[in-house]
Amino acid sequence: MARLRLVAALSLACAAPVLAGPPYITDDPEPTTLRHWEIYNFLDIDGRGGDVDGVAGLDLNYGAAPGLQLTATIPMAFEREAGAGWSAGRGDLELAAKYRFVDDEKHGWQAAVFPRMILPTAANGLGATRARLLLPLWVQKDVGKTSVFGGAGYEINPGPANRDFWQAGIAVTHDFSDKLQIGTEISWQSADTRGGDSSTGVDLGVIRKLGGPYALLLAAGPGFSGGAVSYHSYAALSLNF
Repeated sequence: MARLRLVAALSLACAAPVLAGPPYITDDPEPTTLRHWEIYNFLDIDGRGGDVDGVAGLDLNYGAAPGLQLTATIPMAFEREAGAGWSAGRGDLELAAKYRFVDDEKHGWQAAVFPRMILPTAANGLGATRARLLLPLWVQKDVGKTSVFGGAGYEINPGPANRDFWQAGIAVTHDFSDKLQIGTEISWQSADTRGGDSSTGVDLGVIRKLGGPYALLLAAGPGFSGGAVSYHSYAALSLNF
């Protein structure tokens, strides 16, 4: 089953000098601006050989209090197994809250926790059968128009043959203009099933502001697990108001 994104709600505020978070798997610690919305209409696809797993839907993020962001990810999932055709249905609903507890503007440091509950709401076998809990810590350092952000999280992953696992990542982005940002990331996940393999991914990402509250976000890159090569791609249209 495709990964539901760690990055559900990040800073695309038009006034911010450095953008981070989506389209990357790696998250950043900056919450949505107070009393503002960030909405991502996204498509997230993973594939290996003839198999394809994907999620499409909405990431809804609201700045509920100073330093606090509330998030809901409402997905539709789909998959194709070689020789078995396509299937689609509801995905697993995600609810999360990001709290930034370090905001040192003078030195460019930020840090936040972003606990996330993943609920077993999927249909047609396209999600988990038990609720999961992700507990990550994200840190960011800004230097001019360049940002380095990353961190790690532990996911409690109950269920037959499942095992709890770690996720980690680091990303570097640079604003080449007021409308264009380009970056790259490396992400890693330990095995989430008994006897499974850890995985590593590399993505190249682009954020292009389209004018007004809209921006286009794109990312893609290869993944490596157990000697096999896969691919990952992400696209979203964001609305910030």
